[in-house]
Amino acid sequence: MEDVHRAIERVARESYGHLIAYLSARTRDVAGAEDALSEALLAALRLWPSEGVPQKPEAWLLTTARRRLIDRARHERMRTANTLTLQLITEETQEITASEQFPDERLKLLFVCAHPAIDPDVHTPLMLQTVLGLDAARIARAFLVSPTTMGQRLVRAKAKIRDTGITFAVPGECELPHRLDAVLEAIYAAYGSGWEDAAGADPRRRGLADEAIWLARALAQRLPDQPEARGLLALILYCEARRPARRAADGQYVPLSEQDVQVWSIPMIDEAERELSIAAKHADPGRFQLEAAIQSAHVERARTGHTDWGAITLFYESLMQISPTLGAWIGHAAAVAEVKGPEAGLELLDKIELNTVNTYQPYWAVRAHFLRQLGRIHAASDAFERAIGLSEDDAVRQFLLKRRE
Repeated sequence: MEDVHRAIERVARESYGHLIAYLSARTRDVAGAEDALSEALLAALRLWPSEGVPQKPEAWLLTTARRRLIDRARHERMRTANTLTLQLITEETQEITASEQFPDERLKLLFVCAHPAIDPDVHTPLMLQTVLGLDAARIARAFLVSPTTMGQRLVRAKAKIRDTGITFAVPGECELPHRLDAVLEAIYAAYGSGWEDAAGADPRRRGLADEAIWLARALAQRLPDQPEARGLLALILYCEARRPARRAADGQYVPLSEQDVQVWSIPMIDEAERELSIAAKHADPGRFQLEAAIQSAHVERARTGHTDWGAITLFYESLMQISPTLGAWIGHAAAVAEVKGPEAGLELLDKIELNTVNTYQPYWAVRAHFLRQLGRIHAASDAFERAIGLSEDDAVRQFLLKRRE
């Protein structure tokens, strides 16, 4: 029984976005596809323990979800056009079951979620839920709103997709730039959520990093002349290359400066370098290319044994001109401190308005580090306390506790 439940959890995690995108691309009804897939998963929980896990579990879920859609269409007496669409799904699903070929529509669904008809504030949350399967409560926490509010926004957005008949396709040249930015942000947000779960202990986040990498690769291949798409892929690959070194054998957090470069994935770093090099030929640097360039300078330590903090400082200065986020400001301060000393870094942190960083953990962790280096023990202890209290990762919390001591 336990093995069956694990199999259902695995196929749901790995296939959720794939199935939702496929079904909704043909019905134009994302919410209906989600409901049908939920019913299919419940049917699997009921039937698989006694009947066994099907040889092709993804195809089984698709067939069952399709039947739910057809039953609902007949019950609600939907328009003939929709009924015909569902009949086409029936025929195509039968072919898929026989041939194991499964069209992947996730990229199209990402662009649907970024359509101008949908409230821009819900673009990224909608992508995170429909394509990557994050629940509304998790998304609400990330966007600092209540789960109820986020749930209502997502429901309205899905209704807009259904009622306006938005076309499932990668947009043309005129619409592409605006919608591409939202898609890039969503993929990076999804990767960030998977990146935070370094130990792979959270089942809600498991597989998100791999899913985001797939989406980033698909986007770069589909839009080879968009340098920011390649920049995003390079950025994610640089980060992913270091994943095995982020935890010691006993699970302790290891900061970047102390990571064993022998554990980093050189093939993944090489792929990132190629993508960033191709993007740079366009001479149109954007946020993701600059963030990738920063990571490129960090991983150079695997080859040269040292980090070029001067180059990293310059990259951060360029980044802040086009994307002056809190993360960029704090990263710049950390780089400046490496070049000019902790006093210079602390001076930059002091220029940030305190009300903007009250709940921003990286600010307090970096501030504590500077104060500790300067020997300002009481102030450092206070900053460590703030950073520890704001840390969600227990391994990071333990690391900061040791530094405070």
